[in-house]
Amino acid sequence: MPLLKIDDVHLSFGGVKAINGVSTDVAEGGIHAIIGPNGAGKTSVFNCISCVYRPQRGSVYFEDRKITGMKPYQIARLGIARTFQNIALFHHMTVLDNLMLGRHLFLKRGVFFGGIYLGPARKEEIENRKIVEDIVDFLEIENIRKKPVGTLPYGLRKRVELARALSLRPKLLLLDEPMAGMNLEEKEDMARFILDINEEWGVTILLIEHDLGVVMDISHQVSVLDFGVKISEGDPAQVAKDPHVIRAYIGEEDDFLRNLEAH
Repeated sequence: MPLLKIDDVHLSFGGVKAINGVSTDVAEGGIHAIIGPNGAGKTSVFNCISCVYRPQRGSVYFEDRKITGMKPYQIARLGIARTFQNIALFHHMTVLDNLMLGRHLFLKRGVFFGGIYLGPARKEEIENRKIVEDIVDFLEIENIRKKPVGTLPYGLRKRVELARALSLRPKLLLLDEPMAGMNLEEKEDMARFILDINEEWGVTILLIEHDLGVVMDISHQVSVLDFGVKISEGDPAQVAKDPHVIRAYIGEEDDFLRNLEAH
């Protein structure tokens, strides 16, 4: 069974069909990319998976369990974490505090024990801090761990958001344009971290990304959306040669292939 199954999902906003009968399987242990032009419905698919939106038709299954209609916090408890296209961090808080917030689902002690910070509450804090510090080391952000997020450059904030998603210790990680707005060096770092998360930690990754070169380099499977419809799916080499994909992106095959070869 796939780790995640999207089955005939339809989502409309008034007369606008954001998703029109999309189905796909995400294999456990892989990196699966969703690509498509702006407005293709990619983020809407993510919002259906994380239950921000509820589709009018169709269902989403995680580990063979139907999750459509659940609350977002329930989805997080199951082991699904995500980052956002627009960074969603607490900018006045430090990097460590943002990551500790990502562990809040695992904090079992109440306000009383937390307030006096003795016994079980202290032990729980130390255990969760150790997990957070491991993530800090893994993503190489030790030197900014105590800095307010709002003082950091954009590329580092994107890395902190990835760290906060990892603090949930997810089985499935949803990355919504993790490299948007980054320079070449920052993209290379982020691609390396994504590969390491997948290979060393065994986290399945579902990725939305506009940089086709990166997608073709790191993905095992690619799904292509256009106007809410899945127009192609397969391994990167198959998708890159699909005429439907080429027309949706560029309109001219030679220009499309040159764009990929440049990366």
